[in-house]
Amino acid sequence: LSICGKLCYAIGGAPNQVAGSAAAFFLQIYLLDIAHITPFHASLVLFIGKASGAVTDPVAGFFISKSRWTKIGRLMPWMLACTPFTVVSYFFMWYLPPFVSGRVAWYLTFYCLFQALTTLFQVPYSALTMFLSTDQKERDSATAYRMTMEVLGTLIGAALQGQIVASAHVSHHCTVNSPVNTTDSWHDTPSFPDPSDPLPHQAKVYTIAAGVIGGVYLLGIVTLFLGVKEKDDPYALNSDRAIPFCKGLGLTMKHGPYVKLTASFLLISTAVQLEQSNFVLFCTHAADLRNHFQYLVVTILVSAAVSIPFWQKFLQRFGKKCAACGVSWMIPFAVMLVTIPNLILAYFVAFISGLSIAASLLLPWSMLPDVVDNFRLQNPHGKGHETIFYSSYVFFTKMSAGIGLGISAAGLEFTGYKPGICRQSNDVILTLKILIGAVPAILILIGLFILLFYPITEESRKETKLALEVLR
Repeated sequence: LSICGKLCYAIGGAPNQVAGSAAAFFLQIYLLDIAHITPFHASLVLFIGKASGAVTDPVAGFFISKSRWTKIGRLMPWMLACTPFTVVSYFFMWYLPPFVSGRVAWYLTFYCLFQALTTLFQVPYSALTMFLSTDQKERDSATAYRMTMEVLGTLIGAALQGQIVASAHVSHHCTVNSPVNTTDSWHDTPSFPDPSDPLPHQAKVYTIAAGVIGGVYLLGIVTLFLGVKEKDDPYALNSDRAIPFCKGLGLTMKHGPYVKLTASFLLISTAVQLEQSNFVLFCTHAADLRNHFQYLVVTILVSAAVSIPFWQKFLQRFGKKCAACGVSWMIPFAVMLVTIPNLILAYFVAFISGLSIAASLLLPWSMLPDVVDNFRLQNPHGKGHETIFYSSYVFFTKMSAGIGLGISAAGLEFTGYKPGICRQSNDVILTLKILIGAVPAILILIGLFILLFYPITEESRKETKLALEVLR
């Protein structure tokens, strides 16, 4: 694989991360403080939206596995066709409609559409890894390029969104660093926009950000189409027949390495999602860092982006299971931030969290091709199973993240979160601290414990590689 080819492949996946990062960090606070829907309805939007994307994964895997080969490949047509619709749904997801009563249905509709359409892109894009090269090192290298670019995409998305919409969350009537337990009347004065303005400033800046990120989508798909050539299954025998989807799904669910890998990283990815979705709320309402949240988000993502090459070298030298220990680094520092909300400590926590997030992003996508190779060795006369593995993996991680986000938003509703006020109640602040500190820590520890039983080692990877070469 040429460096140019790897770069074009990596750039193609970045727009999904740009949009996903903006939504992960800002959608919850947008729904609560800009659209002014209740935390309960926000939890419904977040959960049902994630669930719709998750349900689309196996459906997409089913149809893609049955797709015929075309002049531009079997996976590329799916990515090309869904991109324009993804851009439209993303834009309206951040648009504030002039009516009030139907806003929940509006955001639910377009968030569900966006999640489903990004799935139709992500499943063939992630499965494309298996059709770039038969060499494990080449695939790992392409995956490292991809994850570096995706983390950069996450950085770009959060930075663009954060810088463009920062003015939407500056409350001019709130005093920064004011005492928490005061009972002055201004603390409970909602900062709602002027109802006479059909599109207030807060909504305008979110719409501008959505338009900019929509343009990034078009740039990414053009680069992917022009720079990557999809190759047919290079190690399938001429007599091989595609595994039926339902049978393939049953086989993957019985494949031990896949089950352990998926169970581990769905818990870890849920922890990262909870950190992302509640971080801005935590900085704004629980840590008196409302004027620094965009810079803290950028610090997290810069740290993640620059550490991807480090983790790639680390896993090559010490093994992929050993590299998973890096995911746990964020736990003690996040707990420290919750107990000691200090500005300098917050930036240090942001840096360490970026290192851990980079490891959690790189490892599953680097380990999944090894699982597919292991399955291929045990089922040498079947093909078409790649999209089944990737689609079902994304299904489980999205569903678990949706459940986690729904529960976190419902928790804010239960403890009395009120949009637009300067100071939330002590119960809300405690809930945000639990969602940032305790819950992610527990999920990460359980996920790493499950990963201890993951059976594929560096030695078994080499044996699988040699055995597949013999089959070819």
